[in-house]
Amino acid sequence: TEAAPAEEEAPPPPPPPPKMSQALPFMECPAALDGTMAGDVGFDPLGFTNWIDVRWLREAEIKHGRICQLAIVGFAGTDLGFRLPGEMHQVSSILAHDVALKYGAMNQLFLWLGLFEIFSMAAIFQMLNEDSGRTPGDFKLDPLGFCKTPELEADYKLKEITHCRLAMFAFSGMVTQAVLTQGPYPYL
Repeated sequence: TEAAPAEEEAPPPPPPPPKMSQALPFMECPAALDGTMAGDVGFDPLGFTNWIDVRWLREAEIKHGRICQLAIVGFAGTDLGFRLPGEMHQVSSILAHDVALKYGAMNQLFLWLGLFEIFSMAAIFQMLNEDSGRTPGDFKLDPLGFCKTPELEADYKLKEITHCRLAMFAFSGMVTQAVLTQGPYPYL
């Protein structure tokens, strides 16, 4: 009797295709950007999430975005004529930096914002190292109860990060245009 020919082993299946970024469809989506955070569309062309915790990056993104939202209002408001009383405040937004340095206001800003950063680092440290359950940018400040349901909270988080990103670009554009034109708002 002839031995049955040994069954050939089937080749292993091909590996699954890599998950591609929604933002940049020609690039692979970084592993850390798994879509769990609001506004996460896999945008990390420089690979920061490969060596920096994505929660730290999101905390910074939200913090800078919130500051830029306030800065846009203050920058435009100043150039539209809304100013504090006193001679030192009667300048354009572009000149306000130099005047604040001259009168020492920047030192106060540095002190108070530095203290805020030191105290906020405790919450960030707990988020990163102690698994506190805190999400980036969340200070549990919702006195009016806007985020009553998880769906509403997700919707507001997406709106916030979208507005933060827009504000960062918008403020950069406003300052650049104001310096280039040296004119009043709308800096044309």
